[in-house]
Amino acid sequence: MIDFKKDYILENEKVILRPIVYEDFDLLLEFSINESDNWIFNAFGPNNPSNLRTYIDISLKNRRMKNDYPFIVIDKTESKAIGCTRFYSINTANHTLELGYTWYGKKYQGTYVNKNCKYLLLEFAFEQLNMERVGFRANRLNTRSISAMKSLGCYEEGILRNFSTDAKGNRIDAMVLSILKNEWFETVKQNLKNKII
Repeated sequence: MIDFKKDYILENEKVILRPIVYEDFDLLLEFSINESDNWIFNAFGPNNPSNLRTYIDISLKNRRMKNDYPFIVIDKTESKAIGCTRFYSINTANHTLELGYTWYGKKYQGTYVNKNCKYLLLEFAFEQLNMERVGFRANRLNTRSISAMKSLGCYEEGILRNFSTDAKGNRIDAMVLSILKNEWFETVKQNLKNKII
């Protein structure tokens, strides 16, 4: 069971994930200003300073409401904040949650960062929080994100049609993927561990 009042810190040799705080605005501002196209596939991204402030405010509000648990991602090799991720739609009764709202600065995309972060988050979800299912979603057009999820070991479940909007307000279909607890222990954990060594 997740304790929303506790500050969980997940860490390995490459990355640290710690709870996001208001003061992290300054650490993430450069990405908001210089890499606004990071968020073209979905609405409500921190694609300018005002939206970044709102993004952090909503993240913290949702944590207080026990819906989300947001993290900032620190690259240990550079001692630098490089993005965010979170658990959301946390359902303690059913032992399920979603993992998403993940973004990294462009320099860190397609590197060791995502696999290290996901390993830590999945290990924590299945082995500490005792979750039975971790879900993922992505704009159906965001093939890069979907490929990254599948490379982790996610199973494609289907499409939520006309589910949400992109940054321009266009309606989008969302791809749904997941990893189950038994899959984590049987194959996904070791396969992912092999990819981050």
